[in-house]
Amino acid sequence: MIVSIYKYILLLILIFIETPLFADNNIKDITNSNQQIELLKNQLDTLNKETDIFWIIITGVLVFFMQAGFALVESGFIRKKNTVNILTKNLVDVSIGVIGFYFFGFSIMFAQPLFENFGIGKVISIDNLLLLNNKPDAYNFSFFFFQSVFCATSATIVSGAMAERTKFISYFIASFIISAFIYPVFGSLAWGNLLFSDNHGFLYDKGFIDFAGSTVVHSMGGWIGLAGSIVLGPRIGKYLDGIPQPIMGHSLPLSTLGVFILWLGWFGFNPGSTLTIKEGNFAIISLNTHLAASSGAIGSLIISWILFRKADLTMILNGVLSGLVAITSPCNNVSPTDSIIIGFIAGILVVLSVLFFDYIKVDDPVGAISVHGICGVWGTISAGLFAHPSYGTGAKGLFYGGNWNLFLTQLLGVGIAFVWGFFSGLILFLILKYTIGLRVPEEEEIEGLDTIEHGNEAYENHE
Repeated sequence: MIVSIYKYILLLILIFIETPLFADNNIKDITNSNQQIELLKNQLDTLNKETDIFWIIITGVLVFFMQAGFALVESGFIRKKNTVNILTKNLVDVSIGVIGFYFFGFSIMFAQPLFENFGIGKVISIDNLLLLNNKPDAYNFSFFFFQSVFCATSATIVSGAMAERTKFISYFIASFIISAFIYPVFGSLAWGNLLFSDNHGFLYDKGFIDFAGSTVVHSMGGWIGLAGSIVLGPRIGKYLDGIPQPIMGHSLPLSTLGVFILWLGWFGFNPGSTLTIKEGNFAIISLNTHLAASSGAIGSLIISWILFRKADLTMILNGVLSGLVAITSPCNNVSPTDSIIIGFIAGILVVLSVLFFDYIKVDDPVGAISVHGICGVWGTISAGLFAHPSYGTGAKGLFYGGNWNLFLTQLLGVGIAFVWGFFSGLILFLILKYTIGLRVPEEEEIEGLDTIEHGNEAYENHE
C-alpha cells in the first residue's frame, strides 16, 4: 500500500510538472489533454518497470552475497588444512557456473517447454542458445542475473557435501555440468518459461508450489551432493570399527558469521522472487522468512539439548539454515504462525537427519544434504499442508480445506527432483571417478588439499 501511495504522489507531481502554471483558462483542446494523460500513463508504466528492474537487481545482489556466507560456513566447518580448497571451489561455483548457465542453462530452463512432444531439439537449438541476445531488454537482463545467482547457490551446496577429499579439476568440471544442464532441466519443469513464453513446465502447470526454490535450488543441490558423497566415500578417520567419529571444524566464528550473512541474503532470495514490488507481497515473505529461521534455530537447540545434553552450536547454525530452506517454497502462501511451525519442524529434522546420514556412513562434513536436501523436501511438502487461501496464490493446503491434489503434486515434485538430481549426479560422478578420478590420493588427503592442490595455505600453521 505504501508503494502505491508513493506512486500516486509521483503521478500528481508529474501532472503538476507537465501542466503549465499559467495555462490558458480556455480548455478546449481535448485532444491535447488526452495526449497528456496518455503520456503520464506511459511515464507511470515506465516507472513501474524500472522500479521492478531495480528491485530484481538489488535482491539479486543480496543472493549473490550469500556466496560469502556459504564460503564462511563451509570453511569453518572443515579442517584448517582444506580451507583454501573449499574457498576456491566456492569461487569456481560462481564463476564457471554463471558461464555455463549463460551459454546453456538459461535457454534450457526458459526458452521452450522441456521435452514438449519430445522436441528436445527445440530446447538445445542454436536459436535458443544465447537467449538474451535474441531478447535484448533491461528486464530480461535483470531476470537472467537473478536466476544466475540462484543457479550458483545450488552448485555451491554440492561443494560442502563433498568437502576435504575431492579433486579440484573434477569438481571444476562437475560444477559446470551442474549449472549448465542438471539444475536447469528440473528448473524448466517447475519454473520454465515464466518470462519468455506462455507455455510452462510440467510441474508448474499442475500447480506445484516452490516459490523461491526449496526443491528447485536446495534439494537439487542436496541430492547431487548426496550422490557425490556416496561415490567418494567417507573421509579417512571418519569411521572407527564402523562407529562415526567427530571431525571438528576449525572455526565456529567463521561459520557463525557465514550463517548470519546467509540469513541476510535470504531476504533477497525469497522476497526477490516476487520479481516485482507491486502489491507488497515481499513484506509477508520477508516476515515468514525471518520467523522460520528463528524457529529453526530453536527447534535444533531443543532437540540437541535433549539428545546431547548440550546446546550444540553447529546444530543450531544448521537449524537456522534448515528453517530458511524449508520456508523458501511456501513463503508466499502461508501465514506467519505457520511459518514458525514449518521452521521449527525443520530445525528438529536437520539434527535427526545429520545423525541418520552419519549412521549409514554417508560422510557430509557440513550437513549440506540434511539442511538442503531433507529440509528442502519438508518445506516443499509443507506448502501442500499449510497453504492458506488468504495468502499468495490463494491455494488451499490440507489443513485449510484443500483436497489432496496440491499435496500430491508437491510429493510428485520432490520425487521427480530426487530421481533427477540424485541419479544424474551419480552418473556424473561415476564417470569422473573412472576417467580422471574424483578423489584425491590418500597421502594428499592426510596432508591437506591446500598445499598440494593450490600451493598455499589459509593459515601459517595447520593440522
